[in-house]
Amino acid sequence: MANFTRRKAIVSLMSVGAALGSFSSLVGCAIKSEETRDAFPYGIASGDPTRESVVLWTRIAVPKQLSQAQRVKWQLARDEHFSDILKQGSVRTGAESDFSVKMHVDGLEPGATYYYRFEHQGVTSEPGRTRTLPAGSLERLGLAIASCSNYPFGYFNAYDAIAKDERVDFVLHLGDYIYEYGPDGYGGDTGERLGRQHFPAHETLSLDDYRQRHAQYKSDLGSRVMHASHPLIAIWDDHESANNPYMEGAQNHQEDEGDWRARRTASLKAYYEWMPVREPVPGGSKEALWRAFEFGDLATMVTLETRHTGRSKQVEYSDHLAGITSREQRDDFVRSVLGDESRTMLSENMATFCQEQLKSSVKKKQPWHIIGNQIPMARTHVPQLPQELIDGLVLDEQNPVLEEVLRFKKLGELDLPLYLDTWDGYPAAREAFYKKCVNAGATDLVVLTGDSHSFWFNKLFDQQGAARGFEIGTAGITSPGDFEAFGEENARWVDKALAQTNQEVVWTDGLHRGYVRITFEREKARADYIAMSSVTELNYETNIIKSVTIQNISGRLQLA
Repeated sequence: MANFTRRKAIVSLMSVGAALGSFSSLVGCAIKSEETRDAFPYGIASGDPTRESVVLWTRIAVPKQLSQAQRVKWQLARDEHFSDILKQGSVRTGAESDFSVKMHVDGLEPGATYYYRFEHQGVTSEPGRTRTLPAGSLERLGLAIASCSNYPFGYFNAYDAIAKDERVDFVLHLGDYIYEYGPDGYGGDTGERLGRQHFPAHETLSLDDYRQRHAQYKSDLGSRVMHASHPLIAIWDDHESANNPYMEGAQNHQEDEGDWRARRTASLKAYYEWMPVREPVPGGSKEALWRAFEFGDLATMVTLETRHTGRSKQVEYSDHLAGITSREQRDDFVRSVLGDESRTMLSENMATFCQEQLKSSVKKKQPWHIIGNQIPMARTHVPQLPQELIDGLVLDEQNPVLEEVLRFKKLGELDLPLYLDTWDGYPAAREAFYKKCVNAGATDLVVLTGDSHSFWFNKLFDQQGAARGFEIGTAGITSPGDFEAFGEENARWVDKALAQTNQEVVWTDGLHRGYVRITFEREKARADYIAMSSVTELNYETNIIKSVTIQNISGRLQLA
């Protein structure tokens, strides 16, 4: 059975790394300098590590003369006090890159920890800590899994907790790093109460809009400390451009908002400017953001791109649900609409890349094959709601939850998937993905997932019932679970019912914000689901609400 533990730690974001002797404390002390905050208002970051290199990032304050290029100095050292400087130099930036600075530093040692900083016009940034990927024998790897950081919904306390977590080697951010909505959109009411309304004060459409939104998110103190403390491995999901995009459009893009491709191009340019990710190779496209990360002889992780390069348009329940009134119609919808084999999730290039990387991992006899995946993969159908729950929610026609409850009720009666933007909306594509993995010899996967604003521990099976591994899903950094509007007691019931109804769902929790810390060792991996007591106050507690251990026995995974 699952290993279950629960413990609590009290911390305060106001202290900015209060743990004695921690690196985050050193970062916090530097950030307290008004001079540093003015010169480097959005902090520093590192990411996209390889065995021999890493990307360093910052963004300076915009100079009064926008047309005047700036030079920014950088240093990389072996120690946090910069007494042993290994590399240094300067880099040019200007308005064409929104005064962001991105430096690819190579010639480094595998598996090493380094410290870096920037200097502009005599002012030094806070220090940053980064790591290269390890080579050779490796006994342990610690990853923090993050997703769905919506600025109006609260403070990024989970980022601050990740910064203080010394068991974390790398941070895997699975997308929805920013949200595109205006103050009247998702999270707007909470943002107004907290004084964290979205800026600019409208939905992001232009390059300048997306740049300003990235700047707002990186101004959060928790974000600043996390980025300085750990290297980031980042993939986007949908809200970095617009809700539920596919190759030719997005659910949250309308005709009166201009050309979709122009908007997407603007959003991706801003993403590359503001994130510590490598630029495409010459001739490559920004859309094709997929990579592989090799952690010594312990694991390979492939991060997927499921939005802009291979995804067909989503099926919408609003176009079909009213016409499904019988079991036969339901089965036909599942078979001919959802099951349409022409509907894809991954581009062929992406799928081939993944297969090749997994095949290489299997050949090297690495025990862990990890997939960085934006959206839930497990089959998750809606449970049938009991009548007393419905009666308690549907009090009158003015109840704002009414429409969602009635839709949820019908989905449960018809045994249909919870979401159609996830892999459940692309079952043939999911089977094709599993087949690629099996052809590579990777029959047991550890899939790390974001997007859903809930914690998940799932078992994965193909259509024939063969086990394909486990899925670890993280809750939102701030974005709330979808069923909180039902009330806490009812939301807990839904969580339990999801696990009871679905073979692949072992456990889920949609009532907490936080992150997952997963630690890989040679014969086991442990996932700690770490919840924040609050995201609406800067003082918070961390609570491990569940821990799960997966055993790796001769290449076969099983729940401990």
